[in-house]
Amino acid sequence: MQNSLIQFVKNRRKQLGLTQVTLADRAGVGLRFIRDLEQGKQTLRLDKVNQVLALFGHVLAPIQKSEEPDHGA
Repeated sequence: MQNSLIQFVKNRRKQLGLTQVTLADRAGVGLRFIRDLEQGKQTLRLDKVNQVLALFGHVLAPIQKSEEPDHGA
């Protein structure tokens, strides 16, 4: 999950032509937070993660973990 979040944020930021500084400014978070997020820091504030994701029209939310792997059923 963590790697997909990191890749999503990096990819969307680059697709939109934003620097880390610009993303931080637009999301209302610090540059250090963006760097920590993109480097996979283990402890991040969920509210700040959602501030960043909101710029891309997304939100971090729980999803049900299946007991068995989904084999396309």
